[in-house]
Amino acid sequence: MQYPTAWLQGVSLGESIACRLRLQIINEQLKAGEVLSENRIAEEFGTSRSPVREALKSLAAEGLIRLERMGAVIVGLNLENVKELYDVRYLIESFAQQRLAGSPQDALIQQLEQTIDRMKLAVKYNDYVEFAYQDFSFHEAIVLQARHTRILHLWNSIRQIVMTVILVTTEQGFAEGEERMNWVADKHRSIVEGLRSQNAETIRQVVQNYFADSMLTLGHALP
Repeated sequence: MQYPTAWLQGVSLGESIACRLRLQIINEQLKAGEVLSENRIAEEFGTSRSPVREALKSLAAEGLIRLERMGAVIVGLNLENVKELYDVRYLIESFAQQRLAGSPQDALIQQLEQTIDRMKLAVKYNDYVEFAYQDFSFHEAIVLQARHTRILHLWNSIRQIVMTVILVTTEQGFAEGEERMNWVADKHRSIVEGLRSQNAETIRQVVQNYFADSMLTLGHALP
């Protein structure tokens, strides 16, 4: 699996390198315990060591590597780590959606429904990259709509690793067939209906059920 080139538009060279290495770590092309050197990475990507340092700093902040004198040691991302990531997502998205309760969200709901339609279209054309992008966009749209500076700051701190996990799990999901991925797309409709209700308790229960189900299926969707 290659990191989608279209997802790298507008990012720095350092972040581009980080995105590619992040994917290699999460899908276990790079194994826990392996040591990466700045020189080796710079040579592989045909660049100087400065953007490599930027990339390694980002990955270390995410806990995917550990910086030592000998180089960057791969820590990896095991199932428990991913569950913790989803715990953070749940806290962010539950807060964001409940913050939207009590007021109509017609424009957001229309946007989310269109995103689900694009997910279904991606299933039809067997395009797991597009599905993953639309899946991520669905959730990010809600976080952005909450307009909460600190929540957005927290979201941005996990944004790239969330995108990559969704990419990896979506590829695995597509291997299970069209019916499975249509079900995943349709599962998002419960969130739309929760927002449409404008009821905080309904929204809370919907988000809780959504993430509880996601937790149950994570073990089958990772390397």
